[in-house]
Amino acid sequence: METFLQQLKALSSAEDFLQYFGVPFDQAVVNVSRLHILKRFFQYIRQENLLTEGNEVGLYTSYREQLVKAYSDFVRSTPAQEKVFKVFQDVGGRQHVTLDSLKSSMPRRAMA
Repeated sequence: METFLQQLKALSSAEDFLQYFGVPFDQAVVNVSRLHILKRFFQYIRQENLLTEGNEVGLYTSYREQLVKAYSDFVRSTPAQEKVFKVFQDVGGRQHVTLDSLKSSMPRRAMA
């Protein structure tokens, strides 16, 4: 019989995780935020230090709570507002590149 963590390793999509833990979900929310939900879920697991807990029933319950929490973040908010990924943390998702930095990164042309 597979352990809880072995079963967990077999899951790959946000839908897989939500279905495994029996969390009802809106497909439209998952379509927009799937990677954000999973990343936030694993952030919550690390914050709660759940990776090493031994009791499988307790571990399942704790992981499910964190997944519900992560999914709920994106039901009431957007990926841009939650800022899970670095691109959203950098000045509201906008990268600033100056003209001087572009010029300096260009190869120099030999003068004829």
